[in-house]
Amino acid sequence: MFFIYLRRELRRRRKAALVVASGLALGIALVIVVSSVSAGMSQAQDKVLQSLYGLGTDMTVTKAAAPPGDGDTARRPRFEFDAKGDDDAAQSTDRVLVQGFQTLASSAVTEVGGQKGVAEAVGGLSLNVLKVDGQFKRGEFTPREGGGKGGPGGGTGGAGGEVTGGGAAFDVNSYSVYGTDVGAPALGPLTSSRITSGRTFKATETDAAVAVVDSAYAKEKSLAVDKTVTISGTKFTVVGVATADSGDAAANLYIPLKRAQTLADSKDKVTTVYVKAADSQQIDSVKSAIQQNIAGTTVTTSADLADTVSGSLSTAADLASNVGTWLSVAVLIAAFLVAGLLTSSAVSRRVREFGTLKALGWKSGRVTRQVVGEALVNGLLGGALGIALGVGGAYLVTAVSPTLTAQLGATGGGAGGGLGGGLARAMGPGGGPGGQGASKALDIALTAPVSVATIGVAVALAVGGGLIAGGFGGWRASRLRPADALRRVE
Repeated sequence: MFFIYLRRELRRRRKAALVVASGLALGIALVIVVSSVSAGMSQAQDKVLQSLYGLGTDMTVTKAAAPPGDGDTARRPRFEFDAKGDDDAAQSTDRVLVQGFQTLASSAVTEVGGQKGVAEAVGGLSLNVLKVDGQFKRGEFTPREGGGKGGPGGGTGGAGGEVTGGGAAFDVNSYSVYGTDVGAPALGPLTSSRITSGRTFKATETDAAVAVVDSAYAKEKSLAVDKTVTISGTKFTVVGVATADSGDAAANLYIPLKRAQTLADSKDKVTTVYVKAADSQQIDSVKSAIQQNIAGTTVTTSADLADTVSGSLSTAADLASNVGTWLSVAVLIAAFLVAGLLTSSAVSRRVREFGTLKALGWKSGRVTRQVVGEALVNGLLGGALGIALGVGGAYLVTAVSPTLTAQLGATGGGAGGGLGGGLARAMGPGGGPGGQGASKALDIALTAPVSVATIGVAVALAVGGGLIAGGFGGWRASRLRPADALRRVE
């Protein structure tokens, strides 16, 4: 009897039911779209951080930046060339610089790994290579007319002519090199890239002259697997080509850590320690432990680095998390109130019907259940429409894939400060040594993934909306008396 009466009443009042369901659908659809866009923002930010940290890295440990002093001048790169007699002889030299000129002893990796809450710690050495090549050209001496005799003192030539032409033409190229611990491939910046050609390092290649090259750099320099690249006079064989998942690699070249230390004359030195916490909920406590127990270090977590992200990605994330969330809540509250008021209004128009039913023996609880059942069906119908609209809106966002720009501010020697930055990062703003890292811009395509949890929230909202609306109407219907029906009889 319950379902027969329910079906008949919903069919008879389908316009009112559609209005209630549509209001709930709009609110639920907005919640799905906002939740999906927020999830897309989170994924985009993760991609940005992975381009610096590497997959699975929770924090990095670097040497605390020293205040600038007079000794900084000695750390600036110097280039020396011989004045060779052959005009056509090209000269070339490489200068391998440790990023930021700040290093930690390799023993710091073991110390960090021994801290409570640390699951794994891996060291790495970030380098920038400045390559200068070109040639000198001697000038040509042209004597003046009548200037064969010299001046006082009887010399010849002297001021009797001038030197024209000549000079020097040199090209400066910079690229980044990262020394990675080949024995721990699951942590560090290389994990943010996929090997698309060749292979990665073998655990036995701790001191081998092998390299993995970023795909963009490989294309620029026409490098491929089995070709060689020369770094400061040492030839490295390319064993693999890696493509960064975020679109921007941490470094142009990756080589074994021990080889990188040899090139930079930094034996047993690292610039960064990459840390994976045993429990993601204890990252803050692990950070505090490292800072307290290992002096002279700076610990940067992914949350710290996220604070440096600006640009359209940051703006859109703020809108999605703040304005979008409150807008969704406001629309849902309005939809629930409208549904409740419409249901209550419908009960007012059915006074004679419910009064008659009570006169025929229906209890107040049965009348209430009937009204709540109708409202619940309206809520489920609104939920189905809302899920369809919300999933469609999220799919549209993913199909359009608007591009967001993430501008990473300087981290001052923190995580990722020297990965992929070239000369600007090596020298710091204004060319001074040990300066803050230059900012880094990344373009990220926004997606709006819809999770099962989001659908579950939508269903819960639909049921909740139906129950709230039914509660309004049921309470009103339960208070009606059979005498009310008799007063309405015409």
